Amino acid sequence: MSKKHFYSHLIQVESIVIELDNMDLTEKEKMHLASLVDSNLHHTILDVIMSELSDSDKQIFLKHLSNNDHSQIWEHLNGKVDNIEDKIKTAIEDLKKDLHQDINEAKRLKKGEK
Repeated sequence: MSKKHFYSHLIQVESIVIELDNMDLTEKEKMHLASLVDSNLHHTILDVIMSELSDSDKQIFLKHLSNNDHSQIWEHLNGKVDNIEDKIKTAIEDLKKDLHQDINEAKRLKKGEK
């Protein structure tokens, strides 16, 4: 989860990383789960953004994204979508809540196995 995405400043996932670190997992398993968390965050954020843009604005966004031009991405998004950062933050919080529930369920199941 160390990649620098255009939305990195909006994300606080330390609580999920701590939960993963506290689980009885190998380093390889932890890295795999962290990668899945990063992927889920990325897809959730892109889904929020794409659902707010017109087809032509999606093309412009994708061009800026492929160029990794963070300032152009935000200039475009803020010009086209009201409160886009708030919408992204809400989606992230919902996803984090779901991930914490999944982690807690996995812990509960693991305790039941012993």
